[in-house]
Amino acid sequence: MDTSKIVGEKIRGLREAKAITTEELAERSGLAVEQVERIENNIDLPSLAPLIKIARVLGVRLGTFLDDNNEIGPAVCRKQDTSDTISFSNNATQSRKHMIYHSLSKSKADRHMEPFIIDVAPSEETHFILSSHEGEEFIMVMEGTMEISYGKNKYILEEGDSIYYDSIVPHHVHAFEGKAAKILAVVYTPV
Repeated sequence: MDTSKIVGEKIRGLREAKAITTEELAERSGLAVEQVERIENNIDLPSLAPLIKIARVLGVRLGTFLDDNNEIGPAVCRKQDTSDTISFSNNATQSRKHMIYHSLSKSKADRHMEPFIIDVAPSEETHFILSSHEGEEFIMVMEGTMEISYGKNKYILEEGDSIYYDSIVPHHVHAFEGKAAKILAVVYTPV
C-alpha cells in the first residue's frame, strides 16, 4: 500500500465533506493554498506539523490520514508489517525528503498517539526550518546520532538516549553531522 497516495485523498474527502474550501483550509491552518493543493493532489506529503494543523482544522486525529483499519482492541504490529512506509518532506515547501516513517499503529482506531520507527537519511543540510504544532513528542535513538533543535537549544542524542518535549516549541529533528540514523518516535496530538 502506498500510504502517501491516500493521505491527500483523505484530506480532500474530509475537507469536501465539511464544505471547507481549499482557501479556507489554507487560511485556517496557516498554510499556503498551493501547499494544500499539492498535498491533496499527492504531489507533496509534508512534515508532520502541517498535517497536524490540517487535522486540527478538519477536527480529526492525525491518525485519520494514515488509518487503514478500525481495530478497536489492541493493535499488534509485526516486524514484517512495518514495510509500508511514508516519506514526509522535511519542509513542506520543498520536495526533498529526509525521513521514512514506518507506522506502528495504523490498524488501531481512535488512537491518540502515533508511534513510528523512522529511518533518518543522511543529509548535508545545515540550515533547518523549525516547526511547531500542538501536542507532545517522544524520541528514542535506536541507531546513530540525532540532533534535536528545540527552541534556542540543541540536543545531541546517541543510541539509547531519548527526549520527550512539548511540540508547541519550534523544533526540528535531524541526523547529527549528516549521518544516517534510526529512531522510535511517538507523537501525541490533541483532537
